[in-house]
Amino acid sequence: MKNLYNKDDLKLMRAAEDSLLVGQNRVAELMKYAENTGIKRIGIAHCVGMTREANELKQRLGEKFDVYTVDCKYGRIPAAELFEDDSARGTSCNPAGQANFLSEKKTELNISFGLCMGHDVIFNLKSKAPTTTLIVKDREHKHNTYNEFIKPNNP
Repeated sequence: MKNLYNKDDLKLMRAAEDSLLVGQNRVAELMKYAENTGIKRIGIAHCVGMTREANELKQRLGEKFDVYTVDCKYGRIPAAELFEDDSARGTSCNPAGQANFLSEKKTELNISFGLCMGHDVIFNLKSKAPTTTLIVKDREHKHNTYNEFIKPNNP
């Protein structure tokens, strides 16, 4: 199994191990990980509905890093144009555009922040920088998917 990892993979995994902060939150661990790996430029790809929260994260990370944010409506592509379907309404999300924007900014680590299911997959596939997820979109549980497991829907 060890042959699945190259030298760079193992270096990143060691940095992740060294970034575990008992009693600290994921943002603190993310910052420690970035410091341990020498990352200077961080990208945040976020849902347009979480712009305020993404900007708060940008401000916090901005104390130590260059941070770039891009919302899911980047490029403002009409859905009818993207899907070539006149019945499609509104502005489409653009996860590939988000990944491209952050690539142009030369980010070294990207954060998926509340992107829709499927859009997060495309963003991760298209991102040139390694990507970590900070917030998942889960409308039922107010973006706290864990609640599904600790509070089952069964009576």
